[in-house]
Amino acid sequence: MKRIARSTLQTAINLVFFAVLATAILASVFFLTRDAIKKSEEAEKMKLINQIVPSTLFDNNIIKDTLTIPANELLGTEDNTLAYRARLKGEPSAVVLESIAPDGFSGRIWLILAVRANGELAGVRVVTHKETPGLGDYIELPKSPWIKNFDGKSRAGYKDADWKVKKDGGQFDYMAGATITPRAVVKAVNKALVYFEQNRDKLFAPSPQQSPRPLAGEGKL
Repeated sequence: MKRIARSTLQTAINLVFFAVLATAILASVFFLTRDAIKKSEEAEKMKLINQIVPSTLFDNNIIKDTLTIPANELLGTEDNTLAYRARLKGEPSAVVLESIAPDGFSGRIWLILAVRANGELAGVRVVTHKETPGLGDYIELPKSPWIKNFDGKSRAGYKDADWKVKKDGGQFDYMAGATITPRAVVKAVNKALVYFEQNRDKLFAPSPQQSPRPLAGEGKL
């Protein structure tokens, strides 16, 4: 009986040891790769930002001139995000916002959009999505130019009723048989512009430290 109890205890100790060891290994891998994964994600984001903020719009260090934005319903965010501010000769030029369309066909659609100081969109890009391949893919470049329909649009030029796909009486094209995806994106972009209108002064408030524009090859995340 004592031998069985001793054997059972030893087995339990071994199980606990290996469980602790496995947990330690997983934790180590997580901490070792966390920074690399974050830098990779940020690098991809900056590639998209470079697409929607022309170099003619800023002479500041847009990568460092940022503002932390708390979670906001208009942006569809549940965590803090960063706004990147573009300035030209010290004056506000554009701001890049992160937004989430929560009602895509297959879930959330993560977006970034650049809004000029006058409220016009400089561009919109899809960061990531899980829409059905072949149907939802056309919201992203280079698979389709559809996302460029937002370029130059503003709430001053378009009324609320216009910020819908044409099937719903709005001004935005969509692909037949795939209405839900563009509908979600158009709605999210319009709400992000509302956020911009309500928070323009805060978004463009002077930074404590405004660094000069980085030289070519510098400031890469």
